[in-house]
Amino acid sequence: MEKLYYKSAYIKEFDAEVTSCEKAEKGFAVTLDKTAFYPEGGGQPCDKGKLNDISVYDVQEKGEDVVHYVTREIPVGTSVHGVIDWERRFDLMVQHSGEHIVSGFINARFGYNNVGFHMGADMITVDLDGDIIKEQLKEIEADVNSYIWQNRRVEVLYPTAEELKALKYRSKKELEGEVRIIRFPDGDTCACCGTHVDTTAEIGLVKLISVQKFHEGVRIEMICGKRAYEYCAKAVEENSAISNLLSAKVFETSAAVERLLSENQQLKIKLSESENNMLDMIAENYVGISDKIVLNKKNLTPDTVRKLAAALIEQNSGLVAVFSGDEENGYKYAVAQKDGDLKQLVKDMNGALNGRGCGKPFFAQGSVNAKWVEIENFFSDK
Repeated sequence: MEKLYYKSAYIKEFDAEVTSCEKAEKGFAVTLDKTAFYPEGGGQPCDKGKLNDISVYDVQEKGEDVVHYVTREIPVGTSVHGVIDWERRFDLMVQHSGEHIVSGFINARFGYNNVGFHMGADMITVDLDGDIIKEQLKEIEADVNSYIWQNRRVEVLYPTAEELKALKYRSKKELEGEVRIIRFPDGDTCACCGTHVDTTAEIGLVKLISVQKFHEGVRIEMICGKRAYEYCAKAVEENSAISNLLSAKVFETSAAVERLLSENQQLKIKLSESENNMLDMIAENYVGISDKIVLNKKNLTPDTVRKLAAALIEQNSGLVAVFSGDEENGYKYAVAQKDGDLKQLVKDMNGALNGRGCGKPFFAQGSVNAKWVEIENFFSDK
């Protein structure tokens, strides 16, 4: 089988003849006498497109053959016109080429190896066997973009066995058979079976999104080309919207958000203090009551319901049940008794009042879906 994608990664259409067609799990598996469809491999997803008017949804390499998985049968001997989904192919070429240069720059500067590489639909991930911090990542990004804007021509080499031994390339391993080397002059040299751009300027832009600890090293998220442009455009759009909402300059939104968060934290502290004062005042009204206390308080959060029940059992030895809600949406509850065992009571209550909840023997929280009169009736003989 003639692999046209190695003659040129820019072949978008081609003519070929079907050499085999077999039933597959989904559709049919077809081989051709020649193909420009790149099969999945080397970390790069496969091409998609059409053979005549029939969709090619997957392409895999099996031995020396490239197998095209199609949606309909194509009889052996049929002449087909193949059309590559060029937007997808070019995007993958750009992402793959950008990853090579980033990995090459990191290897040259830190000596770290690319030990894992995945090209997803949105992001590329690169796993390294060493540590990089955010500040260093920014420096690598700046250096990589300066390099690609030089519009360096990408070289494809097929060295002899003797030439390969003398050649310096990244992730050097013992390789057998014909070896394909992709060289970005002064940027990276690496054995690779994938498709790449002809010149670095076609990559356009490389954006290193994040770096985080991963296994014994780090994982970098990155994007290139159109993906990077769309990411930056969306980030600018979102930041402009935030700028307008905060009445802050575009490059001062983070400082404005910090101020807003600080103010919000101060308001939370004041609100918490007011809430605690309110709960203390309510609890003071029930000091020394040995009988049960069943309260219905409006507009309390589940956490405030819990706090009020906790405050009440500090002052009283009897059963305390605090509810908040309404008959349409149900009631949140906290049921408590100092040194009590309420497991059976809570179980009975949940069963009688269509509720759910649990907790410790002396303190339980949950919700019920019942009318207030039904709640009062349940506790009347407790």
